[in-house]
Amino acid sequence: MFHEILFALWFFLPAGFANIAPILAAHWSVLKPYDQPIDAGKKWRGKPILGKNKTWRGFAAGWVMAVAVLGLQVFLVNNIDALANWSLIEYSELPFLLVATLQAFGALTGDAVKSFFKRQKDIQSGKSWMPFDQLDYVLGAVLFTYAVVELSVVSYAGLIVFGFLAHIASTHVGYWLKLKDQPI
Repeated sequence: MFHEILFALWFFLPAGFANIAPILAAHWSVLKPYDQPIDAGKKWRGKPILGKNKTWRGFAAGWVMAVAVLGLQVFLVNNIDALANWSLIEYSELPFLLVATLQAFGALTGDAVKSFFKRQKDIQSGKSWMPFDQLDYVLGAVLFTYAVVELSVVSYAGLIVFGFLAHIASTHVGYWLKLKDQPI
């Protein structure tokens, strides 16, 4: 059981890094020209659809990060026997670009859907909305990848619990590094 949960965390690392990438990309001045809101500043019921922090720059950075992380994982699993034996899927047969894209878009779409509801509930961008802020990217990545890679119920349950805790820990690190305004 613990092996399945650890593997789920490993498998969904690209989604986690895709979720972090927009925060990092916001601090790279070379990417500033791509800082355009996905919702083009449009409103629904008088409120922003997603808000100014959901940008094409962040979406692209998330995708690039997911591709890079999954590429590293595939390389490691294909070149380290212990990882290959530990893996619950055959990485050499994995549709690499499809899975990386699904993980990135799933994570970022989950975050965007949550942002829509936060804007509609008048919750400011950057303010915590527990537990949705901690689960949005995980649930999005699971939903988007499920048709291509199906893990066990135990794996998904562990992923949700540990993904929730990992998000809390990573936001604290982001706060300490002055990348985020609040620790949660």
